[in-house]
Amino acid sequence: MKILMFGRGVIGAVYGWALERAGHHVEFYVRPGRAAAYGDAIDLDLLDARRLPWGKRVTEKWPVRYRESLEPDHDFELIVLSVQHYSFAEATAFLGPRVGGATVLVFNNLWVDPLAAIDHLPTEQVAWGFPGAGGGFGDDGVLRAALLPAVFLGTLDRPPTAREQAARGLFRGAGLRVRENSDFRGWLAIHFVQNAGLHTQSLRLGSLSTMTRGDVREAILAVRELLPLVEARGVELRRHRADLLPFTVPVWLAAPTLSWLLARFPPMRRVTAAHANPEELRAICRDTLAEARRLGVKVPRLEAAEPYFTDGHLALK
Repeated sequence: MKILMFGRGVIGAVYGWALERAGHHVEFYVRPGRAAAYGDAIDLDLLDARRLPWGKRVTEKWPVRYRESLEPDHDFELIVLSVQHYSFAEATAFLGPRVGGATVLVFNNLWVDPLAAIDHLPTEQVAWGFPGAGGGFGDDGVLRAALLPAVFLGTLDRPPTAREQAARGLFRGAGLRVRENSDFRGWLAIHFVQNAGLHTQSLRLGSLSTMTRGDVREAILAVRELLPLVEARGVELRRHRADLLPFTVPVWLAAPTLSWLLARFPPMRRVTAAHANPEELRAICRDTLAEARRLGVKVPRLEAAEPYFTDGHLALK
């Protein structure tokens, strides 16, 4: 399959590498002038956990292909869209008239309603998903990341289309498990507030990797306070019991377990210790708090953390 990664972010790079390794043709769309700045290869330091729970370390200089223009008559079969959530509207406005015949896999954090978010895209060509990977580019230009064994794919209360089935086959062919959810609208909202709850602490401390058991406990309680906000937006939490389990079991059990995973489990530690985009983390918290205030939902822990995600605050290091 011929695949275009929209942008050269962490997610596009990690999955671009995995899909190319599986025999697909992968290119990156970047803004004009960026290809020369990026160079012709990505320095990769990856913990690949597709087959081994603790991960296999891969270090290589991966040659990549860039393009700085995109015409509607291109022959890409799949475009993977993964950008900062506050850049999503700009990205879809650009991409809308240039989709051509490709399927667009939305591989993104979203807080607005998914169908409203893709207003510029042909709805019948959109597939929904979310990555199971993370990391960051260091000051030395090296991408330090982890590729977890599963990706999350779903639909908006309807059976998968042929395009969506093809996307599922693509990831399975690359050695990844596919976790399905038929209420992906609700799944995205829950994932968003989980991030907001966790980052009430990470923004204060500077990193998820430095959280103590007490910090993790506060983060879990912050997520719990945000679940009524998700319900106020029309999400049926009972449809997502398994995903919510880490935040709904007794906190005396959840806090040490999550704390151990963040600090000791190599793939998770690689993700949490990497350089993250601080503005994305702040924006997640700001948008969540604005919605809570709009709907009149009390979120005291998120409100208490507000000084750490205001525009002028120097957040994550």
